[in-house]
Amino acid sequence: MVRWRGLIILIYVLIGIYVAWVHGYITVGFLRSLAEALLAVFLWFLVLLGVDLHVGK
Repeated sequence: MVRWRGLIILIYVLIGIYVAWVHGYITVGFLRSLAEALLAVFLWFLVLLGVDLHVGK
């Protein structure tokens, strides 16, 4: 039963992402900024060493 609940939640989120993309709430610029932020959070020690984690620049 837990497996089905997880699958339903995953499908719900994927449909929500698709709808947000189609209606312009999620853009390529937003995804690029999100990727940069996640890289900076998980690789913070590289940021302190001066590594540039900007995507696509």
